[in-house]
Amino acid sequence: MEELDPLLHQPLRTQLVAFLAGAGEQTFGELKRQLSVSDGNLDAHLKKLLAAGYLSVRKEHGGNRPQSFFALTAAGQAALAGYIRALQQLLPLAEAPEPTGLPAYRSGHA
Repeated sequence: MEELDPLLHQPLRTQLVAFLAGAGEQTFGELKRQLSVSDGNLDAHLKKLLAAGYLSVRKEHGGNRPQSFFALTAAGQAALAGYIRALQQLLPLAEAPEPTGLPAYRSGHA
């Protein structure tokens, strides 16, 4: 069985990586808004993902202050895919036959 990536097995980091996988490159402000987190919390998680090579950062200097853009790297995409595979391996109950002698649960039926 594939082991869960401990770096991604933290809810906010899972959300962050999954969001970037679908949305592509995003600014710090957009990530903060989409994930409803504080600056400090987001910054701490971004630093861990950057250190692991799961994210890249691009900085633009224009206007009043610099803008940071974050994107998922190939390593981050592979880590997310591995994490999803590991979760799927933990969910064999979805395909397991119903135990004998027990009534089957059916949604909407009493």
